[in-house]
Amino acid sequence: MAKNKPSTKPSAIRSAVDAWLAGTPTPTFNYRQVSAAIGVTAPAAQRTVALYLSELAFDGVIIEIAPGKFKMPARTVTATGTFVRRSNGKNAVITDDGEEIFVAERNSMHALNGDKVRVTVAARVKGKEPEAEVVEIVEKKDQVFIGTLKVEKHFAYLLTDSKYLATDIYIPKAKLRGGKTGDKAIVRITNWLDDAKNPQGEVVDILGAAGKNDTEIHAILAEYGLPYRYPEAVEKAADKIDAGITDDVVAERIDMRGVTTFTIDPRDAKDFDDALSIRRLPSGNYEVGVHIADVTHYVRPDTIIDREARERATSVYLVDRVVPMLPEHLSNGICSLRPDEDKLTFSVIFTMDPNGKVLDSKIARTVIRSDRRFTYEEAQEVIETGKGDYAEEILTLDRMAKALRKDRYDNGSVDFDRVEVRFDIDEDGHPTRVFFKESKDANKLIEEFMLLANKAVATAIGVPPKKKKAKAFVYRVHDVPDAERLNNLATLARAFGYKLKTTGEARDINRSINKMLQNVKGRGEENLLSTLAIRSMAKAIYTTTNIGHYGLGFDYYTHFTSPIRRYPDMMVHRLLARYLDGGRSVNLDKLEEECKHSSDMEALAANAERSSIKYKQVEYMSDHLGEIFTGVITGVTEWGLYVELDENKCEGLVPVRDLADDYYDFDPNNYCLTGRNKGTRYRLGDNITVQVARADLPKKQLDFALVDEKHPARSLNDLQEASVKKTRPEVEKPDKRRRRTSRRK
Repeated sequence: MAKNKPSTKPSAIRSAVDAWLAGTPTPTFNYRQVSAAIGVTAPAAQRTVALYLSELAFDGVIIEIAPGKFKMPARTVTATGTFVRRSNGKNAVITDDGEEIFVAERNSMHALNGDKVRVTVAARVKGKEPEAEVVEIVEKKDQVFIGTLKVEKHFAYLLTDSKYLATDIYIPKAKLRGGKTGDKAIVRITNWLDDAKNPQGEVVDILGAAGKNDTEIHAILAEYGLPYRYPEAVEKAADKIDAGITDDVVAERIDMRGVTTFTIDPRDAKDFDDALSIRRLPSGNYEVGVHIADVTHYVRPDTIIDREARERATSVYLVDRVVPMLPEHLSNGICSLRPDEDKLTFSVIFTMDPNGKVLDSKIARTVIRSDRRFTYEEAQEVIETGKGDYAEEILTLDRMAKALRKDRYDNGSVDFDRVEVRFDIDEDGHPTRVFFKESKDANKLIEEFMLLANKAVATAIGVPPKKKKAKAFVYRVHDVPDAERLNNLATLARAFGYKLKTTGEARDINRSINKMLQNVKGRGEENLLSTLAIRSMAKAIYTTTNIGHYGLGFDYYTHFTSPIRRYPDMMVHRLLARYLDGGRSVNLDKLEEECKHSSDMEALAANAERSSIKYKQVEYMSDHLGEIFTGVITGVTEWGLYVELDENKCEGLVPVRDLADDYYDFDPNNYCLTGRNKGTRYRLGDNITVQVARADLPKKQLDFALVDEKHPARSLNDLQEASVKKTRPEVEKPDKRRRRTSRRK
């Protein structure tokens, strides 16, 4: 019987080449050798082989070592990177080169999220994504997991809240630290047997009964590795500090106790770290002082208080409390610029004309005495009515602040004015009302003078006298926007009828953004476009390398005005004092390390704040299950639509699985979900009506159901019955016969 000739169809030839490459080819090869190996002789078919080999080389599947000459890449390569564990099983490694590669659970060596690992990466196969296998856990990240305890007769386990761990953690009863079923606990993994489904761990701390307000807020802090208690030893050390404002101390400072001075702060504030003074000069100009609590006079370097503050790096502002950076005796007492008390301050003193133009400035240590403590509401009433305590002074400062703000915007500062969500909370911590914090003229008055002082301090150090080298300093920098995100914003803005400039001078781009932000005010797309504008921006960080602050349009900027709640401001105060006294520049590398730590801690604190807001939003909406609200689509993903409610800004998800009238495709380029059969489209920025379907407090998740002609409102019982119940994997009981462990140290 005659042998079948190989097919000359291009698809068949490609399949034959793939099959040959998957075998054991020669070390190098060309199209003639491959053609001969798969039985292709016709010139046209051989050209197909040659073109396909070139295509494979372009895709990186094979390597072209010389024109027309190829070889297979190494079957595996070794790389190091950071392991990313996900509860949905889609683990990955982010290599040191920035590439994300999938890691199956069976190949993970039970690495945890954040572990430094060494992996082998299989050579790419056409049509398949690369896959890695962990061969060594190089460095284990110290981490804990938060969840709810379940205590059985012979063992216990933690039902984790983590998005980084799909399994529960088995806990020997001897390692429970008194925990009982229903307690929220912090658990550390101690080992994970190679062939076990569940890790073993020990309880680090019991936070309290799950569901209680203090318990859940502490759990949020613990989730981000933030402290939820203040060390007793630090409190005791702070209590021993005396204000110590002696005649000798005052003699070393500029005494400004006779100048009209006041603070303007939130109604519930206790740590007043900034004050303003103003007096008219004989020339008709004004002297305006920005006075900042002189925290570093009391907190000396490398003391127990300083080390704790440096580690925390920032106060954390949650929905119902402040977790302070400094002990209360300092933050709310000695350092706080309370009225009718002598206080030590570090000040920037400006000479300004009546129109708010800065004529001169100096930086000095001072002593002040605040005449009045204003709330923002009280100062706003003075601005609006022209009446009240120190009305002339406040109105003058307000006029100057408005001139400064106009000048700032004219020079390219971006005008972000986002709504901040706040809650009224009852004595049990339960949210009873949602309201929005509005920034009015009184708020902006303080903001403008704080910006001015921060800019002046950074410029004083960053721009040294001629023939002098700039000394090491802490800058607050903000990089240029991400070009791709800015272009995406421009595309979306164009769909709503707005033009946005994406190229050219930074000042022109920012003016274009400001114009758009002004034009969208009060419109349905306002929150969407302003949110995306913020997302297009880089994150501001602390660093010793000054690149300017893009968002503010400043060449030099730092943080000097909040040392009670930010450690970088304390660093700036110390550097200022050192350099004003003629001291030498500090070690740049050490200063940069402290800047990075402060930036990292600031990001964690911001995440914890957002998490606490999300928790309270879900808790608040749990009282409104089944109710109907209008909202706007703020996010579109393959798994559903994120919707922000107009009434209270609470955000939840309409799962795509609940859109049962059609099969919906996700279009990332046009930010929409589109029905395959009926063509119904749900797009970013669309106004829709939803019903509150589910409120999962432990996971901080809120689900909505769409309400329209195709999706009518349902009863609460129907919504609950439609809820997709996810069951946890069973906890595997430990096998005492197993001895091999991958113990975490």
